Amino acid sequence: MAIEKITVLYGGESSERSVSLESGKYVFQSVKDLGYKAELIDYPSEFSPEKFLQGDFVFIALHGQDGESGELQNFLQQNNIPYTGSGYEACKITWNKDTFKKILRKNRIPTPNWISVPSLHEFKGNLDDSIFDQFRPFNEIFLKPTEDGSSIDVFKLSSNDDLQKAIRDSLDSKREFIFEESIDFKELTVPILNGKCLPPVEIITKESFYNFNAKYVNDDTELNELIITDKKKMELEQICLKTLNIVEARGWLRVDLMQDSNQNFYVLEVNTVPGMTSHSLFPKSAESIGISYDELVNEIINSKN
Repeated sequence: MAIEKITVLYGGESSERSVSLESGKYVFQSVKDLGYKAELIDYPSEFSPEKFLQGDFVFIALHGQDGESGELQNFLQQNNIPYTGSGYEACKITWNKDTFKKILRKNRIPTPNWISVPSLHEFKGNLDDSIFDQFRPFNEIFLKPTEDGSSIDVFKLSSNDDLQKAIRDSLDSKREFIFEESIDFKELTVPILNGKCLPPVEIITKESFYNFNAKYVNDDTELNELIITDKKKMELEQICLKTLNIVEARGWLRVDLMQDSNQNFYVLEVNTVPGMTSHSLFPKSAESIGISYDELVNEIINSKN
């Protein structure tokens, strides 16, 4: 069925709202430039299911809980409304870091060691406790919300003072978190479009890690094509595509990884609604092989859902 109108959903109520607003504006302009009839809707405040008619199509530019947890995808599927990106189950699995990492480990895909805690608010331990023995020896470990993106509430810890400060500074200390092993050497990401890996990107930042400022604020973050042998590139792509297939993700997504000093790869997470801002990794990678922003958006729209 031909697409008669594309509705771009953006905004949302999560901590990633500001990023989603920017992604949505870029996508909306591109959709119009491609010649589609388009509408931009701030979700959920302007969202009304009754607006959708036969021939409508939804471009999800919502980051965080609203667009990546699977809830929206489930609603759209139930109402037979076609949309961009992965389906409900894939989003649900990859949104929860603990669930996702368990699936990776079960399928022998390397991922950093981790432990899950139900709440920081009630966490009374410290980094000297035996629960952290699996990480030793370590200089630093990460603290991350089990469900969130854009490095919101992500902290790099090297001392108990850092831990206490993270608990105080957290936007929501009552939700579930994971402590995750820190793999130091190279931080990278692999965009995947319709089952094909785009050039892997190495991320170089002056921040202690690729945090919110490095992603969306700073202008000195370097996004470079990863220099790698053909053999290691094939290994990297196989890991990413195996990850995609296991969770049945599709369309347009991004796999974030670390590489250690021995050239081993470790999967961190999958982003089922990658950023589409001027700073974002996915359009930067596509541009490096001659795919313009408009061409990328058109590929996403026309991918099989």
